[in-house]
Formats: sequence, structure tokens, C-alpha cells
Amino acid sequence: MKNRKEKSVESDEKNVNNNEGPECRQKFYSRLCELRDQARERGIGQDLVAHVFKSRGTLKVQAPVENSWSKTITMALTLSIIITAGVMTCAGIAMKYFGLDEELHELISESRCIVDNGGFTIEIARPLTNCECCRNLKEFPVERNISSEDFVKKYAYTAVPVLIKDATQNWTAMTNFSFDFFKNIYTKTKGALTTIDEECQFFPYKTEFETLGEVFNMSAERANFTPGEKPWYIGWSNCHSEVSAILRQHYQRPYFLPADSESSSVDWMFMGGPGLGAFVHLDYVQRPSWQAQISGQKTWTLIPTPECEDVCTELNVTVSKGDIIVLDTNQWYHATYIHPGEISITIGSEYD
Repeated sequence: MKNRKEKSVESDEKNVNNNEGPECRQKFYSRLCELRDQARERGIGQDLVAHVFKSRGTLKVQAPVENSWSKTITMALTLSIIITAGVMTCAGIAMKYFGLDEELHELISESRCIVDNGGFTIEIARPLTNCECCRNLKEFPVERNISSEDFVKKYAYTAVPVLIKDATQNWTAMTNFSFDFFKNIYTKTKGALTTIDEECQFFPYKTEFETLGEVFNMSAERANFTPGEKPWYIGWSNCHSEVSAILRQHYQRPYFLPADSESSSVDWMFMGGPGLGAFVHLDYVQRPSWQAQISGQKTWTLIPTPECEDVCTELNVTVSKGDIIVLDTNQWYHATYIHPGEISITIGSEYD
């Protein structure tokens, strides 16, 4: 099994464009991981290493840390900011330099162009994870008929993941959502596909598709996973109000969310299979989220962040039709695998 470092490098390599020097970027990122491990061996704490990632190129430490070693870490991690210039704009770098982290977080979260949310970039910018969310967590928590009060106490804002069984009862999405359903909505709703292209996000994963429109133009044979056809799995966010109104006629706010929590107006859809869904990655969104499995079956792999890998373990859970998984995707590296059989369709949203 690949270790955390190998998986992070692999996800970064897959998530950068070919014209941005992926080999160089991968080698440099591997070197950073080596420096991090060497720093730990020499007694340099994770907080200090993280500080360098967030610093403006200076590092003030006290003995017994060696000056030469401190400079090595400072130079290497500061260079990591410079190397990301291939995917970050000058404005983004300037914001990071002048300490505008919250503004940069919002800019990255809401923009499709400022930065490619690859593992390399996320690892630099993200805050440290509170390892209490995974300490002593050996199995993926599973709940049935959980109350809002218990959900808030145990999961809602703790970054502890949970699978809630049979959570989509009475949702008409369970019988209506399909490839043809989405194709019909987006091709017949004026401006819907254009909005996805210009204002939302589209995830082609390992396919050749560049837009959602191209997905809906594939042959019926490929759409139905006819033997011999190329596999596919894609995802997208919907920020078209008319489409959103249609989608939300077919699903309700999950019953376990606290009454005073505010849900995002953006829906997230993931569809396709079988095989690898999303490769190992970390998200850069503002809130925890839920995803409902409308059809098919998907296995999630959760990997703790580097600062928690000594006290936390990898978790796996299979989400079946009717289940909802709740996860803070900012705090857990995650990947998905789609099982053979019925097409996998999930819909989800963020909440606070």
C-alpha cells in the first residue's frame, strides 16, 4: 500500500497541467516531504514547519535548532511558494505574502482560475488539522436515525466523519435522478450549460471531457457503460438558480442537520463508474459537507493529514444507495472508488 507521501505526490502530479512542469513539481514536492521528515527527526516540531509554510520567507527560532538547518527549511519552503507561480497569479502570491490568508482562502474557494487546487498548493496554504477529529478512531462511525442534537454533539462541527444509513427516505431523487434526467435539464434549460462553464466548477477526473456539455454529447453506448466503451466519471457544481430549483424538488434538507444551520445554495453532483472516482486529494472549501448516494455504490478512503498521521489511521467506508456521508473534506485527504453495477450518482452540499 502506498504511504501518505507517495499518495500526495501522485495526486499532485495528476492534478497539474502538462505545461506546468509536473515532473519538476513532483520532485520538488517529494523533496519537501523529505525535509519535513528530517525536521521531525532533528526535533523540529510540526507547528514550526507549518509556520514556515505560512511565513513571509523569514524564520525566527530558538536553540537548539541549528541555524543552517533552519535556513535550509526556510529556503526550501519559501521556494515552494515561488514554484507555485505557474498556477497562482501574482495577486494570489501578494495576498499570501502580506498575510491576507482569509481573503486568499475565499479567493481560492470561489475562483475557477486563480489557482489549481492541486495537492501541492493545498498543502502549502491549508491550516493545521486538529487531530482530535481522528484520534483513536479505528472504524468509520455509522449511525441510524440520529437526532439533530446528537449529530451536533458528535459530528457536525468536529471534523469527525460519519455515515448515516437510510437517510434519503421519501426523496424522489432516488427514482428520478439519472444520466438522462440531468442531460434533459441542462440541455433544455436556457443558459444552464454556459453557467456551469463560466461560473461553476467541472471535474473531468480521468476523462477527456472539458465541459459538462461534452459529457451529455457522449454516445448512448458509452453513457450506459457498454462493454468495450471507455469508462467515465465526472463531477460538477451547480450554481444555476433554475436548475437548482428543479433539483431541490427531488431532495430535502437532511433531517439530522441542526435547524439553525445554513445550507449552501450550490449543489454538487458526481456521476459515473466503475473504477477510480476521485484520486487522493484535499479540498479547499469553506464548510463541512454531506453527500447522498442516489444510486450505485462508492467506497471512500480517508487519510489523515501529515500532522495527524502518527496518531490517526486510514479509514474506509462503502456508501450504498440511500446513505449519506458527512465529511469535512478540508481536514481529510480522500479518494473514491466506484463499484461495478448501477451507475453511481451522488448529490451534496455544504452546511455551517
